[in-house]
Amino acid sequence: MKVPDEFDEIRPYGPEDLPDAYERLIVDPQFRTMVGYIFPKVPYDDVIAKMRTCKTNLEFQKAFCYKFLANLLATVSKGAEMDSSDICNTGRYTFLSNHRDIVLDSGFLSKLLLDNGFTTTCEIAIGDNLLVMPWIKDLVRVNKSFIVQRSASMRQMLMASKRLSEYMHFAILEKKENIWIAQREGRAKDSDDRTQNSILKMMAMGGQGSIIERLEQLHIVPLSISYEFDPCDFLKAKEFQQKRDILDFKKAKEDDVISMKTGVMGYKGHIHYHCAPCLDDFLHQLDPDMPKLDLYDTIAHHIDHEIHRNYLLYPNNYIALDMLNGSTMHSSKYTSHDEAVFEKYINDQLAKILLPNKDEAFLRKCILTMYANPAINYLATL
Repeated sequence: MKVPDEFDEIRPYGPEDLPDAYERLIVDPQFRTMVGYIFPKVPYDDVIAKMRTCKTNLEFQKAFCYKFLANLLATVSKGAEMDSSDICNTGRYTFLSNHRDIVLDSGFLSKLLLDNGFTTTCEIAIGDNLLVMPWIKDLVRVNKSFIVQRSASMRQMLMASKRLSEYMHFAILEKKENIWIAQREGRAKDSDDRTQNSILKMMAMGGQGSIIERLEQLHIVPLSISYEFDPCDFLKAKEFQQKRDILDFKKAKEDDVISMKTGVMGYKGHIHYHCAPCLDDFLHQLDPDMPKLDLYDTIAHHIDHEIHRNYLLYPNNYIALDMLNGSTMHSSKYTSHDEAVFEKYINDQLAKILLPNKDEAFLRKCILTMYANPAINYLATL
């Protein structure tokens, strides 16, 4: 399929782009190092030969990404599953989800879509701030990612948002692809997952008709992602203290690389994905004459409710909530053994934080809050 030239700067690579992208990756020493780390028992020449046989992005994903994710789940998790019973695996959807892990949220979704009988994976919205090296930009575009431009002037951002939205509509309606996009810019580091109206406004810039009709054309599915453990919890807590203590604190580029590596290789426990019903019916029932701000607020609130009610809660979530409140209100949801294991886990994570003026009480509260917020939000939906 011919993709309009206006999307060339941001779209995933098409089949015609893959041979050149493969050759650039093959000669990059950092890419070679990464391949050796991921597939230590496979000769590099064999990887190259297999890459060159992959004529589409989906073939590349099935040959490399699916196998990597399956092996990863076997080593750093108790396993993952997705409940997609409320949607049809022959449909094409925009999965709008809470965001925990920079790399794996969308990666696991693609694997789980195939496991649940979908014939394709998803195209992935990724911020240009993460594309810190040329080979990473090539690799993510081979892996069906499209680029969200975040470093631009106000006028450029408006134009970039419109182009991004128009590409998303094109991907769903013409390419017949699924899409994954986070409900907010960046991860909710305290796990208090809330949909930003700005994301919905961007999504409604493309397509045809009213705001409601434009959002309906994207077939939005609220997606809940629940990790038993977040390997980056100590890094997020560290950032909270740095932002508290350092005026105008900004992360360095290498901080995102560290977060990506820690998130991928760290232990995650059990992982659950849950798809809510597609928003089309809900959107169709809304008053099209509602003021725009009220309309976006109403839609965002509904998405949040769907994501919160479909969390899978773990003993950790209830333990953290009780520890924060100094209570035993939810003690029926966990055992004394669960509590001891989680307490040791928290202490081990705190020990990884290296700061000159380390505020352990503050950092402990930050990590507990990350695990308590999903329980707080879930219980609120009841």
